[in-house]
Amino acid sequence: MDKKILTPPEIAQAIVGAGIKKANLSTTQMELLGLFAGMFIGFGAHAYISVMQTLKHIDVGLMKLIGGAVFPVGLMLVIMAGGELFTGNCLMTLALMDKKITLKQMLKNWAIVYATNCIGIATMALLVVKTGYYNVGDPMYDLAMSIASGKMALDFTTIFLRGVLCNILVVLTVWMVAGAQDMISKIFACWFPIVVFILGGFEHSIANMFFLPLAKFAGADMTWVEIFTKNIIPSTLGNIVGGAIIVPVVYYFAYILPSKNEQESAKLSSEVYVPITKKVTQ
Repeated sequence: MDKKILTPPEIAQAIVGAGIKKANLSTTQMELLGLFAGMFIGFGAHAYISVMQTLKHIDVGLMKLIGGAVFPVGLMLVIMAGGELFTGNCLMTLALMDKKITLKQMLKNWAIVYATNCIGIATMALLVVKTGYYNVGDPMYDLAMSIASGKMALDFTTIFLRGVLCNILVVLTVWMVAGAQDMISKIFACWFPIVVFILGGFEHSIANMFFLPLAKFAGADMTWVEIFTKNIIPSTLGNIVGGAIIVPVVYYFAYILPSKNEQESAKLSSEVYVPITKKVTQ
């Protein structure tokens, strides 16, 4: 009978394997898949605003819940259609700790994927503005401006901590998807943690590269320097701590290291000691 779900130790090994594959992608693959992933998250973010545009007049909690119901489509596309997303790739540190990839390989992936994610999703923001969805006075315009102004008003520490919490949930989503063995299970694995991240109001650096440029392209008075220094940089740092340090470190010591120790112990116990006798001449 086919196995429907992997156990956490099996998922840990699958994540290490995925990290090895990501580290060995060609530069062109990283660039193309990074651009696509940014666009995919942009689709989800645009749908998020579209579905919430008038719900704030009814109930804010309901607004967030409905928005959270559609936003995960972006991550579903990344994982199941194919894409390289920086926040998910933070899990590559698990393969690094297991000495299966080098620091240079991981940082190359992060740099290329991060840059192309930002380009892809900012391009999506420009496209939806140019196609007439965010005209002054429209509910979508008002909501986009409200989201951006709220994010720009937060202080560094708040954004950083929200970034930590955000990427804990994002990489746990990737973790659960790796354990799911069929499409429907992967969809549900994507959906629930991301809904929680949306309801929590946490900060996702790549998604913010849609919301903030969107407002800028629609006419908000903000500079690119302000966008990066006030939000993108602190949210990125928080995402790295949550997704590349906290979750991988815990699971390395919980699953990878004990597995390595068990394998080493089994290897030692299987060795047969054969005493060597020497003929002693008088």
